Amino acid sequence: MPNTLDLTAYIAGFTASPLAPWSGLMPWEITTRAPEIVRGLLAALPEGEFAVQDEVAVHRSASVEPGAVLKGPLILGARCFVAAGAYLRGGNWVGERCTIGPGTELKSSFVFPSTGIAHFNFVGDSVLGAGVNLEAGSIVCNHRNERAAKEILVRSGEGGALKAIGCEKFGALIGDGVRIGANAVIAPGALLRPGLVVGRACLIDHELPDPK
Repeated sequence: MPNTLDLTAYIAGFTASPLAPWSGLMPWEITTRAPEIVRGLLAALPEGEFAVQDEVAVHRSASVEPGAVLKGPLILGARCFVAAGAYLRGGNWVGERCTIGPGTELKSSFVFPSTGIAHFNFVGDSVLGAGVNLEAGSIVCNHRNERAAKEILVRSGEGGALKAIGCEKFGALIGDGVRIGANAVIAPGALLRPGLVVGRACLIDHELPDPK
């Protein structure tokens, strides 16, 4: 892997966002530090725009249905919607106009504006660009349960070699406008280019050889 990865090649608005100070980090370095980063962002929020309690900041224009579980540190942006049964934990930053649907779990992740994580999804230790959509039941995995060596591997470019990244929890970097179909599975270590469409019930696993 290179020492740096151009996050703006995946998320155009990254350097104009509150996450700009961390633009020189790899995405898995950002997610590993999620609680620390979100706490820093909490301290810098505009006074009066958010209701803040127990390290949970909800913009006053956001809507959270009864039965959703919000655990700090967490920032939920303007005009977001969180449905009943959603579970947010482990340090999350959610940009404006995002939807977190019923039965969805979001863990240690950063979600850029206008992204929809529809319903019955899991997204762990990931960075999602703007305008991303996950259909029902799609999963972004963050842990290699299937093998004894748990360290996540990432492929350095299309057709490049797999390289260890030094951590055991990382889901994906998902570029702007990606569409992930219902019941699709994104295996740990994925780097999804902007605009990619993942078909329903597909598996994206960069540790597997490309289909011939």
